[in-house]
Amino acid sequence: MATPITTYGNPVLREKAKPVAEVTDELRTLADRMFGLMYSAEGIGLAAEQIGRTEALFVLDVPARADQDKQGQPLNPGVTMPMAVFNPEIIGASKETDVMEEGCLSFPEILVSVTRPKEVVLRYLDRNGEEQTLNAKGLLARAIQHENDHLNGVLLVDKMNVGEKMLNFRKLGRLVRQNKQDA
Repeated sequence: MATPITTYGNPVLREKAKPVAEVTDELRTLADRMFGLMYSAEGIGLAAEQIGRTEALFVLDVPARADQDKQGQPLNPGVTMPMAVFNPEIIGASKETDVMEEGCLSFPEILVSVTRPKEVVLRYLDRNGEEQTLNAKGLLARAIQHENDHLNGVLLVDKMNVGEKMLNFRKLGRLVRQNKQDA
């Protein structure tokens, strides 16, 4: 059975998301559907473009056990998961960066080393339509940046160096061919 998640080669992944005028029941239902798809694919984040939509929306559910410091303390205490994020805007980022391997539901079986700021400040609307500001660290900060990239048409392939592109050439080509066949 084909996954409903949009994969590399589908042009919608390159579209820039459109801000939502207000958070409606329809958009909350869309977010809930996205959570279901994300969980069934065993992901921690999913952007609207990844299901063929262009609303400025992503969902996240970063497991607490995966977002701790070396002493086992939570990096983002007080942040409740899961979260639906509408009209996200990264308004600040640390100069300090780190490199981690990232995967993406739109690039199955591909991992890429990506350098990102360790911390970000995110302004967004929550599922009640209320503006929130979140200071995020660790895996949560990385997931926010990854999903926000999707909303700006920036993909994992754009983060690959030449060697990673060569290493994943066949997988990327297969994804593009699948999308042409499905169109």
